[in-house]
Amino acid sequence: MKSKLMRVLMLALVVVMIASSLGACSPATTTQAPAEPAATAVPAEPAEPAEPAAGTEAIKIGLSFSDFATERWKPEADLLTELLEAKGYEVLVQEANHDVKLQNDQIDNMVAQGVKGLIIIAEDGEAVVTSVDKAAAAGVVVIAYDRLIKTQSIAAYLSFDNVEVGRQEALGVMTALGLPGSTTWTKDNPAKVVLSGGSPTDNNAVLVRQGQMEILQPYIDEGVITIVADQWVDNWDPTNALKMMENILTAQNNEIDAVVASNDGTALGEIEALRAQGLAGIVPISGQDATAAGCNSIVKGEQTVTVYKDIRLLAPAAVEMMDALLNGKPIEGVQAFSLAVLTGQDLPGDIQAVFLPVVQVTKDNVYEEIVLSGFQTYDDVYRDIPEDQRPPKP
Repeated sequence: MKSKLMRVLMLALVVVMIASSLGACSPATTTQAPAEPAATAVPAEPAEPAEPAAGTEAIKIGLSFSDFATERWKPEADLLTELLEAKGYEVLVQEANHDVKLQNDQIDNMVAQGVKGLIIIAEDGEAVVTSVDKAAAAGVVVIAYDRLIKTQSIAAYLSFDNVEVGRQEALGVMTALGLPGSTTWTKDNPAKVVLSGGSPTDNNAVLVRQGQMEILQPYIDEGVITIVADQWVDNWDPTNALKMMENILTAQNNEIDAVVASNDGTALGEIEALRAQGLAGIVPISGQDATAAGCNSIVKGEQTVTVYKDIRLLAPAAVEMMDALLNGKPIEGVQAFSLAVLTGQDLPGDIQAVFLPVVQVTKDNVYEEIVLSGFQTYDDVYRDIPEDQRPPKP
């Protein structure tokens, strides 16, 4: 009996010991187990930078170019991009290849991508109003860059003084004809002058013509010059200008005395036609932009005058203007102009505009204005000019 009792007691003791052991393995409800180490406390492999938070994302600016066939536009697109990115903006660039519908579509697309600002070189200052008005209604700041967009929806218009460009072109050509004061050109023997306008869709061409006529009209009224042809060059295309001049020379039996052309590209096309008839360097002809080829033609004695617009000033001014507009700051040097005055059309409203100065350039000052300023290189300007006919290399 005792032996049986002892076995029961021993079994009970074992059960108590096992239960006690199991209880020691379970945490008490008032005790917290040590937490796992935080993920940031554990060294990790280098990772890709995280996307910026929504509030710190770079503001997007869109650049819409009519084309890159025009010599100056691609370098200016690159400079605008560089300057905007230096200020922390993200830049989208589109080029429309002279296609009005494509430019409107590209502007709409950039607005859909969330741009807050647009800098637009319009292919057609009227047709682009469709997309510009929509962009402005969506709160996008729009700057018309060097070409007017014909709507008061734009925040600002930045260009050169295009009326003064036209004045200086016509002055250069009239001076080459000896006017005023010439005894060669009279009412009985007026100088036969060709007017070659820029692209009819570019309001700058209209402003340039306005300036040209301010100089030419008194001579027309006096009867000492007569306009024998007045045409416009689609897209400012030199090939179109060449064909146009060939037709004019044929119609006039090569009897023309001067050409008031509106930019270097078209002038150079027209000079080809003049050269074919032995008239290059004899018939004065104007241009603008002070391109390398245009300046080289001037020192060769074929193109008479160009108008220097320092485009190195335009891109930085556009960037500062955009930055100011996006940050609610005033624009330096801005003035209000009516669209009616700027376009010669019955358009309502005023716009804010900044016009940069221009300089007439001839063979007499091309070295000082263009080469020494670094606008064009010495080698480009004096290409194919004999060494003994060049100024010293700076």
